[in-house]
This record gives sequence, structure tokens and C-alpha cells, in this order.
Amino acid sequence: MTQFQQHRWMIPALVLTVVMAIASAVYELAYRQALDSLGERSAADLALASDRVATQLQVYQELAVLMAGHPTLKRLDRADARDEAQAAAQQLLREVADKTAALDVFFVDQSGRVVVAAADVMGRSVSESDYFQRAMQGALGTGYDVLEPGGRRAYVYAAPDFGVDGKVRGALVVVADVEDMEQTWRGSLPAVFFTNRGGEVFIANRRELLFWQRSDAGPGLRPPDGRPVTLRAWDIGRHEIWDLRWSPYLPERALHQAVNLPQIGMVGEILVDIAPARRLAALQAAAMAGICLAFGAMLVLAIERRRTLAEANMVLESRVAARTKALSATNLRLTREVQERQEAEAALKRAQQDLVQAGKLSALGQMSAGISHELNQPLMAIQQFAENGEAFVARGKPDLAGENLGRIAHMAARMARIIKNLRAFVRNESEPMGRVDLVQVINSAAELTELRLKKDDVRLVWSPPPGPVYAWGGEVRLSQVFVNLINNAADAMLQQSAREIRITLQTLPAAEGAVPRHCVSLRDIGPGLQEPEKIFDPFYSTKAVGSSEGMGLGLSISYGLVQSFGGKIRGVNIAQADGGGAEFTVELDGWSAQEAGDAAGPVQNRARLAAAERKEGAE
Repeated sequence: MTQFQQHRWMIPALVLTVVMAIASAVYELAYRQALDSLGERSAADLALASDRVATQLQVYQELAVLMAGHPTLKRLDRADARDEAQAAAQQLLREVADKTAALDVFFVDQSGRVVVAAADVMGRSVSESDYFQRAMQGALGTGYDVLEPGGRRAYVYAAPDFGVDGKVRGALVVVADVEDMEQTWRGSLPAVFFTNRGGEVFIANRRELLFWQRSDAGPGLRPPDGRPVTLRAWDIGRHEIWDLRWSPYLPERALHQAVNLPQIGMVGEILVDIAPARRLAALQAAAMAGICLAFGAMLVLAIERRRTLAEANMVLESRVAARTKALSATNLRLTREVQERQEAEAALKRAQQDLVQAGKLSALGQMSAGISHELNQPLMAIQQFAENGEAFVARGKPDLAGENLGRIAHMAARMARIIKNLRAFVRNESEPMGRVDLVQVINSAAELTELRLKKDDVRLVWSPPPGPVYAWGGEVRLSQVFVNLINNAADAMLQQSAREIRITLQTLPAAEGAVPRHCVSLRDIGPGLQEPEKIFDPFYSTKAVGSSEGMGLGLSISYGLVQSFGGKIRGVNIAQADGGGAEFTVELDGWSAQEAGDAAGPVQNRARLAAAERKEGAE
């Protein structure tokens, strides 16, 4: 214990040493990360400033190119009206200079002599300039200069002017005012400057940097008067840091970045103060040091609180166990509720299927009397034709007997067609959706309701198209929809003398590549719909209470069936000016092998349809 008392100061010293090492590492890492972030922002600022300068200069470049071939300048070659042409050209160039804020716009001939200018510089020669020599080679010449008097900095564009023989006959020179461009962005960014090909600062948003020269000995700049300046440069990762004491408007320590701008023949550079990065790194290092010191203090108390934490842990584990047990019970209860909901959904689906079948049987019951009459009439005719045929055979008249047999076959085919329609309508099975001929479905519904319509003196107007019209759906369920709509229309007109139902089929135009849609409209001339917004609600009916005509489920069932095909059904009233009555419209997707509803494609869809047709033929 005595030895521990003598050396216990070593523990705080060790803790402080570790804390200092961690803080130093955190400072270095945070400093580098802050420099990375600062470098990204400064690169964006430099790119923005470079784009701004290039864009502003590009206006003058385009001006030089567009004005080089101006017709007014072309007339300068005419000897008969030279003075008039020069006056017109000078007026044009002055207007262009005034409107574009250019320092000067002038035209030079092949020798470099200024022929006409916006300013009073006619007769001056620019033959020794690089931009003129470049323009005489047929290319766009660029350059920069300090104009006297006044020392205004200018950036020059020279665009060649070609004669009818394809040779350069002169050049149009546009002189851009650099100081005018700097007015729009001076002070809005960190220190940004642009050095020309000679390494001289020609454009800057800090005037104190103008005409500084890039140092030949290494990084940095030297003033134009040649006085010595202090500069230290070093690299931190991929960043170059300058330590400078040049001006109160420049940072003492700055991140330096540069980008080459070949389109204007300059190098853009930026100096961004790194003081915020250092402060941020110091703040993070101090925060980490405080956390580490707090953690060290907590270590001293950890042993004394170990027993208390163990007891608290035991209490916590008991609570967790109880909570886990409660959650398990809740999960079991939720599982039972999910099973009950699934069973309820299955029962609901079965009830819906039974409801659909009940609707079919209800409609079949309404049609039973007429169907019995329709079947009994051909049966009596068959019996009569059979007896007549037997008598003709006995009398030795086979030709007449053959005619009777043909009539018997025709009557049998008619009965078979009626029975087939009834069997297809009443069967209770989940038929797969696929290609359905709407013409055949409407014909079948018309045959099933034919006797009822004749009985009630209802005229059905239906002109089927010459060929099939294929839609996406189920044949039996669609037949039930149209039977329900025809019966409802007939019921609506029972209280009036004129009774007519008109069915039309049309195909809506579709966009390129889209599947067409088919519309079947069924219109009556009855009193119309009392409450159109409720017609598809279950058990909604306008018939008298206790009526044997139905329970108000026909339209609700039809609505669900059409929705299951991805279609739409709606009912509206027709204005009295158009004849009055109600109109129901069923809209279905056209059938397409590529859109047949499964990922197997057209081949399996055709196989499925062929199997369905074979099954129907076997029945």
C-alpha cells in the first residue's frame, strides 16, 4: 500500500499522456478532414470564378467571330465609296462597343493597320501582336495587354475575316475591359487571381495582387517592385498550404489551389483561409480530450460502483425476461388474430362466389318459364316431324322423309345451342382470364334473354361487327354481367308502352404501343336512374319492398366482376333532349398476347387458350 501511495501520481500522468496523444491524433485527423472539406469548397469556388471569367470573356469572343463577316465591314474594300464605308463601319463599331461595354472594337487589314475603329486609334499598327498573327493564320487570336494611357487591363480577341477567295483579308479585334468584369465579383469570393502565360497576375478580386509575378524559385508570388516577401509553403496530404504576411486583406495561412484554363490561356488560383479548419480541428481535439478525461474519472469510480451495477443488471435482466414473456404472449395473440383474419377473408371470398352463383340462379329462375317454352316447342316439332317422316317412309317417299329429318336436325341444333348457353351461364367454376370474344358474349346474353324480351315486348337493337372483338376477361362472368344489364333495362321499362334496348360496341383509340380498350354501351329509353351514385351499392333497389324481382345485388355483382377483369362500369342518365333513359358502359382492356398477364409470354398464353377451347369442345 505504501508503495502504491508513493507511485500513485504515475496513474494521472499516464492518463494525461494518453489523453494528449489521443487529442493530438484527433487534431491531426480532424485537421486533414477539414482541409479536405475546405478543399472541395474552394475547388468549387475556383471553378465558379473561372467559369464566370471564361463566360464573360466568351461574350466578346462570340462578338468578334460574329462581327468579323458583317456586310458593313465587307464594303471597306470598295474604292469608289471608301469614305462612306468607313463612316458606316465606324458608326457600327461604336454602337457595338457602347452596347457591349467593350473598350474598343476595330478592324485591321492584312498589314496590321487599323482601318476603322470605335475609338480614335485609326492608323495604328498591331502587326507585331500575337493575336493579329494568329488571326492572319485563319484562327481566333487571343491576347492581353495594359493599355496606355491609364494602364487599363484588356483582354483581346481577333477574329479573321475571309474574302471571297477564301483568304484572310483582315481581322476584327474586340478589346474587353478586364476591370469592368472584376466589378461584378470583386470581394464575393476568397482571394482569386488569374495568371497569364508569363506567370503575371492579370485578373484578381484583390487589387493588391495585380501584376505580382510567379516566383521562379518555387511556390508563391513576388511583388512587381521586387521587394522580398515572406512565404513558407508545405504540403498536408494532397493540399498545399501557404504561410504569408502580404496584406491585411489576405489570410495569414491559406490553402492554395490552381486550375489550368486553356480556353483563355490563363491559370486560375485561389487562396482560402484555413483558420476555420484549424479552429474546428482544435475544437474536436478539445472535445475528445474532455471526453477522455471524463472517461478516466469514470474509471476511478467504476470499481466502487461495480457491485451496484451488478445488482442493477440483475434487476434489469429480470425486467427484460418479464417484458420478453409479455411480448411473446402478445405475438401469439397477434398470430391467432392473423389466422382468424385469413379465415374470415377466405370465408368472404367463398360468400362472394356463392353470391355470384346465386345471382346467376336468380336470373335463371326468371328465365326458366321462357326457356321451358323454348325447349318444349322444338321438342313438339321434332316429334311431329318424326311421325311425318315415318309415314313418308311407309308410303315410299324418302325425299319428303329426308326433309323432315333435316328439320329435326335443325331443331336439335337449336336446342343444343340453348342448353350450351344455359350450361355456360349457370356453371360455378373459377374460369381463368384470357381472350374473350365480346361479340360472342353479347350474342349469348341476347339469346338467354330473348324469350323474356319477347314476352315483355322489348325491342333489342344490336348490330354485331363482322368479325370477333377480343377483350381480356372471363366469358361466363362477362355473360352474367350483360344478362344482368339487359334484364335491369327491361325491368325499368315495364311501366311504359315503348320499350327498346340498344347495344353498341366500339374500340377506343390507344396511344402508340398501348393496349386498346373496348366499350360496350347498353342504353334503354326508360325513366332513368333515380340515384346514379348508389346503383352499384349492394342491396340497393328501386323496386317495391317484398318484390320477387330481386334483392338489389345484380349491379353490385356486375360491378365486382368487371373490376376483377381490370375494367370499368358506369351508369349515367341520358338527357331528355337526347331521348332520355339510362346508359350503362362497360370498358375492358383489349386482348394482347404480350400483355396476357403472366411472365410466360405469348406461347404459353396460346397454349392455355387452346386448352380452354379443347375443354369447351369436349363439354
